[in-house]
Amino acid sequence: MGRVLLVACLLALIAGNAFAQSFPARQLTVISPYLPISATGQYLQAFAPIASKYLGQPVVIETKMGANGMLGPVTMSATARPDGYILSLLTITAFREPHITRVTWDPLKDFAYVIGLARVTIGVVVKSDSRYKTLKDLIDYAKANPGRLLYGGSYHGGSGHLAMEEMGFKAGAIFLRVPTGNSAEAAKALIDGRIQALSEASSWGPYVDAGTFRLLVTFGEQRSRWNAPTANELGLDILSYAPFGIVGPKGMDPKVTKLLHDAFNRTLDDPEYDKLLARLDIVDWYKSSEDYAEWAVDQFKFQRALIERTIGLGR
Repeated sequence: MGRVLLVACLLALIAGNAFAQSFPARQLTVISPYLPISATGQYLQAFAPIASKYLGQPVVIETKMGANGMLGPVTMSATARPDGYILSLLTITAFREPHITRVTWDPLKDFAYVIGLARVTIGVVVKSDSRYKTLKDLIDYAKANPGRLLYGGSYHGGSGHLAMEEMGFKAGAIFLRVPTGNSAEAAKALIDGRIQALSEASSWGPYVDAGTFRLLVTFGEQRSRWNAPTANELGLDILSYAPFGIVGPKGMDPKVTKLLHDAFNRTLDDPEYDKLLARLDIVDWYKSSEDYAEWAVDQFKFQRALIERTIGLGR
C-alpha cells in the first residue's frame, strides 16, 4: 500500500511539474474592480498588453464592480480553479472591510499573493472657481461651520474617506461625507455643486489638467506631478495611499505563482511601463510574492487601528 501511495505522489509531482513548465498555454484574465476610465482602470488596460509580451499569452482585463471593490477577488477565490488563468487585482479594501462589516472571506487565507504592483495618489480637489484656494481655507471653513462642508468620493472606508476623517480629527474640523457613487459620478457631483470637495484616488487628474478642479493636497510622501503640497508638508502627519497588487485563488501551485510573478516583474521593468506610471501619476510599489503576503499580515493589523481611530470598528 505504501509503494502505491509513493508512486501516486511521484506521478502527481511529475504532472505538476509538467503543468508548470507548459504554463501559460492560453489567455489569462485579470479581474478589475474599477471602471476603465478610472486611474487604476486605465493603468490595468495599459498594463495588460505589456504583460502579455512576457507571458507569451494574451492578458485580458475583466471589470467586475461591487462590494467596495471586493466582488471580483472574492468571486475569483470562491469559483476559479487555482491554475493561474484567472487572477484578480486586490486593493487596500481587503484589509479594511473585515473591520467595518461582517464578511465571509479572509484576506489572509483566501488569496495566493502574486505581486505588489503600484499605488495611486490620494488627494483633495475643489472646483477651480471655489472659494477654497488652499487646504487651510477648507479646514478653516469646516472648523467654523461643523458638518457643513460636504465632500464626496471614495466608498465608505476607502482611502479618500479615511484620509479626510483623519485630517478632520487632527485639524479639529468636522467634514460631512456624502455618498457620490463611482469616480465619474463623484466628479459630476462636484461640478454640479452638490459637494464642495472631492477626496479620492487620482481619477480627478484629468479635471485638474483641464483646469476644472484645483488640487489642494495629496497624502503621499512626495508631491505629485501637479505639485500640490502634501499633508505632511502642511503639518498634518497623514500618509494615505491606495496600493494594489495581483492575487490568485488560494491553493495555486507555487511554481505557477513564481512564473506569474517573474513575468509581471519583467513588465515593471519595461520602458513602456515607466511611461504609464508617469502619465497617470501612479507610484511603483513592487513587492515579491513573499513580501506581499507578509505585508498583508501587517496591513490587516494596521488598518484595524486606523479604522478604530477614524470611523470606528463595525460601522
